[in-house]
Amino acid sequence: MLLSFLFRTVLRDAAKGNICQHVKCFHSGSQLLSADKALLMKLRKSTGYTFINCKKALEKFDNDIVQAETWLHEQAQKEGWSKANKLEGRRAKEGLIGLFVGDKAAVMVEVNCETDFVARNEKFQQLVKDVTFATLAHHRNKTQRQEGYVKSFLAGDELSKLSTGEGTSLADQVALTIGRLGENMSVKRAVAVGVPADWHFGSYVHGGVGGQNEVAMGRYGALVVFQGGKEGEQDMLGRKLGQHIVGEAPLSLGNMDDLPCGESETRLLPQTFLSDPSRTVAQFLAGKQARVLDFVRFQCGEAAGEETK
Repeated sequence: MLLSFLFRTVLRDAAKGNICQHVKCFHSGSQLLSADKALLMKLRKSTGYTFINCKKALEKFDNDIVQAETWLHEQAQKEGWSKANKLEGRRAKEGLIGLFVGDKAAVMVEVNCETDFVARNEKFQQLVKDVTFATLAHHRNKTQRQEGYVKSFLAGDELSKLSTGEGTSLADQVALTIGRLGENMSVKRAVAVGVPADWHFGSYVHGGVGGQNEVAMGRYGALVVFQGGKEGEQDMLGRKLGQHIVGEAPLSLGNMDDLPCGESETRLLPQTFLSDPSRTVAQFLAGKQARVLDFVRFQCGEAAGEETK
């Protein structure tokens, strides 16, 4: 009898046109669900947070994606600070050196994490970029009225107070990344250099990751300042000098007329040149009509104060 009753109800609704109305309602519901799904996918793509958290945020703010994204960042940052406090003290000796060379300004930074696996994560690499450009902005703001050669080192506590382009502090960005990746991290150090118009930068990063982009990243980095060099060869000259500094780890510059003291030579200019073992660095530079004025070398994980400068 129940089946008979249902059948009669369907026939009656069909005669009144209600089935079309039901189908129409169902179809509209499907469109709404598709719209919700598209919004969810968009939020997931723009933030990188899990589907569950993105869905929760959209439900909380009645599908307002702007408020949902803001809330997600706030929650991730809170979680990151909580994790950062719990992970504090855990050894963070891995990470990356980030190096950016502009027209007359260059920056090199070190950001640490616990494992090489996380160092290769694009979210960690984004943090390295944030630190690099925050340092560059700080350098340009500080030296905009200064001329000549300027070099400054920043320790981790100074770097943490700097602001990113989005207005948040680097300390907050570190906490946010800790919350996302679950490892202890720290902003260790940075050097920023400005040069006069007729000086040049050379640079090299070894063990590069992250593909080709404006911030080179790896486990070792060298920044060298030089004058002269033949026109059209200065980029190659700077790269070769950077490779030598990374590979041979000189501790000081030395003088052009210094004599080598053997295999343990720690002065740059008397060292045997890596790209041409028949000559010293000084002899190579003389042949290129160039002169090295300064350099800095960073090795990821080395003790504070061990950078060569």
